[in-house]
Amino acid sequence: MDKKTPAVALRDITKTFGSIVANDHVNLDINRGEILALLGENGSGKTTLMNMLSGIYYPDEGRIYIDGKEVSIQSPKDAFRYGIGMIHQHFKLVDVFTATENIILGLEEEGRLNRAKSSARIREICDTYGFAIDPDRKIYQMSVSQKQTVEIVKALYRGADILILDEPTAVLTPQETEKLFDVLRNMRAHGKSIVIITHKLHEVQALSDRVAVLRKGAYIGEMMTKDTNPQEMTNMMVGRAVSLNIERPEPVNPKTRIEVKGLTVTSPEGILRLDHVYFDIKAGEILGIAGISGSGQKELLESIAGLQKVESGQILYVGDDGKKQDLVDRDPLEIQKLGVALSFVPEDRLGMGLVGNMDLSDNMMLRSFRSGHSFFTNRKNPHDLAERVVEELEVNTPGVSTPVRRLSGGNVQKVLVGREIANAPKVLLTAYAVRGLDINSSYTIYDLLNRQKKEGVAVVYVGEDLDVLLELADRILVLCGGRVSGILDGRTADKNEVGLMMTRLGGSSRPDPETQEGD
Repeated sequence: MDKKTPAVALRDITKTFGSIVANDHVNLDINRGEILALLGENGSGKTTLMNMLSGIYYPDEGRIYIDGKEVSIQSPKDAFRYGIGMIHQHFKLVDVFTATENIILGLEEEGRLNRAKSSARIREICDTYGFAIDPDRKIYQMSVSQKQTVEIVKALYRGADILILDEPTAVLTPQETEKLFDVLRNMRAHGKSIVIITHKLHEVQALSDRVAVLRKGAYIGEMMTKDTNPQEMTNMMVGRAVSLNIERPEPVNPKTRIEVKGLTVTSPEGILRLDHVYFDIKAGEILGIAGISGSGQKELLESIAGLQKVESGQILYVGDDGKKQDLVDRDPLEIQKLGVALSFVPEDRLGMGLVGNMDLSDNMMLRSFRSGHSFFTNRKNPHDLAERVVEELEVNTPGVSTPVRRLSGGNVQKVLVGREIANAPKVLLTAYAVRGLDINSSYTIYDLLNRQKKEGVAVVYVGEDLDVLLELADRILVLCGGRVSGILDGRTADKNEVGLMMTRLGGSSRPDPETQEGD
């Protein structure tokens, strides 16, 4: 085989879903021994294109060549036969099985029940590429990073030479991300072909050899990573010049809006989720919350919004007149009337916050129908509000009468966040507000949050991207295992220090409640 023959060649690949053209005659090469970053805004067709390569979708038109030979990939099983493995954002693992059991699950190879032999082969793969994993450990005992490692080893065990990773660092700490990158570089050195789909351009620069850009389903172009920069990549993705500066105005006269004292929350199963948490939220500032997945971020925000049962502690809302009211045990509607809005964007966006079969206008009404009158800014009716959200956040939709379930995940998210911001709250709690959003949409959200801050709103931002937290937040609260590792100044905090505090390897193990109260 000629060295210049690409490992994968996609030619004139087209895929439509009803009237939406997801991929429009796309041509793309993936070479041996390289890391290719596939970039594009939400709805540009990146994941759809890779899903056709991994056998989840089948193209309407076009041809796929592996090592110069045309192939037909009609299922993930076909993809594995051609050496293609895709690592999705949501892992497909059985929690009560060990790593080895998950890796060999469903294989029809001879001796597949020989666990010792399988474990030895898994250890060999780990030694070759630098993975750190115990084949006999059960999945539920593993961190997010370890689960991702199992997924990658599973693909390699099945003979994958071409690996596709969709948003691989979304929930990893900086230290875990660097470990993953070292492994991917080792795999590249062994001649593997790697494609990463990501919105984090600093990671693209640190890891990839080449960048390919899709826009609105069409292939726009490619360049060597060393010859480009984040600004140029963004301009190609969006089709125009976009500012990549996150504004961080100084807080003007920040006053305490919420005091959290000794907050303790236990799950229905009896697991301690928050352990005597102390901090405050100030009007006119953005408080960032950092922590690895499952450190208590969700429970913290839901407690303030009245959606979570509190074991002990106080959540004191401080009114404009200085009067304090405890939000613990209050009905969510009572809390909402005080001006506390929760914009929580969960993994299942349609399971919480929006109704898929209802159109955009009707979903705007969900915030206010129970109270009998509108909470929307300027008393805009839901149809006007839907149109304003669509226009300001550039929601890709045929119109406001489109059912929400027909929108892409990123566009659903814009509708959800836009609705909460339009609610004119005193306290805006946002969790994963830009999860899965492209860079242009993300910066639109950052701008909206800063506008809220300037208007005196107390903004809480739970995010996964530490680089963004360090640019956006005035203060950063670090959670680890339901406890506060520390509260840092966003302007002077160091990324690695925050990463270490997230895993309790650095920083103070727990701030003194006495000093926190006045923080």
